[in-house]
Amino acid sequence: MREDGASAAFANGFDEALARLPTGYVEGSFEEHPWGATLRRSADGRRVWLFARALGRNDIVSFNLYRTSRGGSLLKPCEMSSAKVAAFVMGFKPAVK
Repeated sequence: MREDGASAAFANGFDEALARLPTGYVEGSFEEHPWGATLRRSADGRRVWLFARALGRNDIVSFNLYRTSRGGSLLKPCEMSSAKVAAFVMGFKPAVK
C-alpha cells in the first residue's frame, strides 16, 4: 500500500532515483537552487529517511520510506505532499566532487 498518491511517484521512477542518491550528507541542486540533503538507510534496507534543506532559502523536504515484508513500500512524508517528495527525489542533482 502506498499513501497520498505515492503510487504515481513510484511508477514514474521514484525508487530508481532514490537508489542513486548517496547515503549521508550531500549538497546539490533542485530547481536551480542549492540544497543540502541527508539520507540514511537502515542496515536491513527496510527504512529510508531523508531530510533536505534549501540553502539560503526557507524550504525543506523530509520523509520516511518503509519497505513492507510483502514487498511493497509505504511513503510517509513529513507534513508535505507525496508529490513534493517525489519531485525532489527525482529532480535533486547531487554535486559532483
